[in-house]
Amino acid sequence: MAKPTYAELYTLTVKEAGLYFNIGIKKMRKLAEDNLGIFSVLSGNRYLIIRTKFEEYLCNNSTI
Repeated sequence: MAKPTYAELYTLTVKEAGLYFNIGIKKMRKLAEDNLGIFSVLSGNRYLIIRTKFEEYLCNNSTI
């Protein structure tokens, strides 16, 4: 069984999201911290990005 692609995953780690959206890891982590509950969730000590909600966030904002 092959590993699913990032486009098929519901949540992405900060590193995976940075690679998928071509955003630096530090910037991605800062966005996750500032938008907790909007498109990111905290699982233990790890931020997870909800891919579909982050895509929507990018469509609604011209700058990040």
